[in-house]
Amino acid sequence: MKVIVTKNYNESCRTAAEEIIKQVKKDPESKLGLATGGTAENVYPVLVEAYKEGKVDFSGISTVNLDEYIGMDPTSPQSYRKCMDSWFFDQVEIDKERTYCPSGMNKPEDEIKLFNEKLYADKMVDLQLLGVGVSGHIGFNEPGESLTAGVHIESLDESTIKANSRFFDSPDDVPRESITMGIGDIMKAKKIVMIVTGENKVPVMKELLTNDNVTCKVPATMLKMHRDVTVVIDEELAAAAGYQA
Repeated sequence: MKVIVTKNYNESCRTAAEEIIKQVKKDPESKLGLATGGTAENVYPVLVEAYKEGKVDFSGISTVNLDEYIGMDPTSPQSYRKCMDSWFFDQVEIDKERTYCPSGMNKPEDEIKLFNEKLYADKMVDLQLLGVGVSGHIGFNEPGESLTAGVHIESLDESTIKANSRFFDSPDDVPRESITMGIGDIMKAKKIVMIVTGENKVPVMKELLTNDNVTCKVPATMLKMHRDVTVVIDEELAAAAGYQA
């Protein structure tokens, strides 16, 4: 596991974006696994900036997003499809037919089948962008006695509902379930880049970066078993978590 410690969150976003740009330059037909959420959001303006400056071409890539809320209308401001369109897809030259954000409106069994087709039909994900939740979830794989390897419907942890309520009018409006890549799906990506910030992520970073334990109680610790993971954190979080390079 490679850990990059930056001066601040903005620098972390730029660093993560540079990893994506490097991948696309190496392979213009890269398959990217993309993430939404408050931490990953500010990676996309850096990608858009690089595109507008002619530094990178996204026209040949394909993308698959990690997850979506069950019951979420794709036109809703809280929809991850809507987020991806406004943050990235509508601002660069990209074939939207080659972008996939799971739908929370279809029959779960149908969407799980489609999700797997998009994930595995042509090739594996070349680079997966991740954030991490306060519960330690990656994608929406919440802690528990066991974790699910493949695409599935996940009940959200109360800590996740509370954390995500800032994007809704009230906690009661936050969906209670999501469709998400499984841990096994995420681990099959050739390369993973995870960006983390915030004092509420200190316990998770302690578990990820300061010991060799792997536990279902903190799903992000599964990344210790991946062959090519880059974790990007700011120096404030690194110090609070007790991480030393």
